[in-house]
Amino acid sequence: MVIVALLTAGIFYGAYHLLKKAQPFALGEHCLIKAPDGTLDLDIDQAQIAATIAAVAARRGLSERALQIAYVTAIQESKLANLPYGDLDSVGVFQQRPSQGWGTVKQLQDPVYATRRFFVALEKVKHYKTMPLHEAAQAVQRSADGSAYAEHESSAKILSAAFTGRVPKAVHCWYPPADKPVTPQPDEARKQLIRALGEDAAARRGWLVAAWYVTHAQKYGLREVRYDGVSWTAVAGHDGWLKDAKASGSVRIT
Repeated sequence: MVIVALLTAGIFYGAYHLLKKAQPFALGEHCLIKAPDGTLDLDIDQAQIAATIAAVAARRGLSERALQIAYVTAIQESKLANLPYGDLDSVGVFQQRPSQGWGTVKQLQDPVYATRRFFVALEKVKHYKTMPLHEAAQAVQRSADGSAYAEHESSAKILSAAFTGRVPKAVHCWYPPADKPVTPQPDEARKQLIRALGEDAAARRGWLVAAWYVTHAQKYGLREVRYDGVSWTAVAGHDGWLKDAKASGSVRIT
């Protein structure tokens, strides 16, 4: 009986650790966005786009409402994807057309550039701060059916609460470990964040910055993001933000 018990315990122990090791692969790649208004599941690429749009909005000093207008537009036009194609000559996140003066195809497939151009156009819309979100989006896009933007208002409010950093710990992502060892590129990650957000804003936007890094962690091989008493790690990304006594009042990445 003792031998049977030991064998059973050994099998259980081995199976448990095998499952723990396989868990990152079974969970796949995803991001969870959680805010008081609800929860959204995004692909990592979609989450990167959402984080970038929020960073550009913050750099321009725009309100959360302006960000929501951008989100309803991007969700309707591309499902938050940087598309290389579209109707007629439309491309990119906002499906902007080179033939209509938005920029070159290459420029419009740069989410930072495309978002800047969207906000420049939005700021020229009179009363965009008070009109319904879908009407403001339509004033910029001039699409065939402007009412379609209204379908995404609840999602836009969840995204804006999370990616502005107004709601802490609202964004976490997970993905399997790479097949080959990855060299972390924290300096490149910082460079690209600053390109979208600006250096001055980065120092004041802790949770926005933390969310941007988490969504871009796979791209730049980041292992850990630490901030405000908690940390997110790539090896346990699905667990979200966990308590970390060493996490300070400034965002740290490794």
